[in-house]
Amino acid sequence: MIEVSVCVGSSCHMRGSYQVIKTFTDLIKRNDLEDVVKLKAAFCMGHCLNGIAITVNGEAVDNVGFANAEQVFYDKIYPLAKEGA
Repeated sequence: MIEVSVCVGSSCHMRGSYQVIKTFTDLIKRNDLEDVVKLKAAFCMGHCLNGIAITVNGEAVDNVGFANAEQVFYDKIYPLAKEGA
């Protein structure tokens, strides 16, 4: 199981973290990865100056935003999910 957490703390919320969650949710469904990827919201991850913070299996990924959320998904999450599928 791939665990993805998206920060929904104040700073990340203002930058659009809920849109990133929606994008990831749509991509997980589109790629039939519901049984492989667990998507969670998390409060402040301490990376407030680096865009919307996410973690993938505990590894921090900074500078995520609405504009690059799909690319981050296919670069960081999708390869791990396909390995584990």
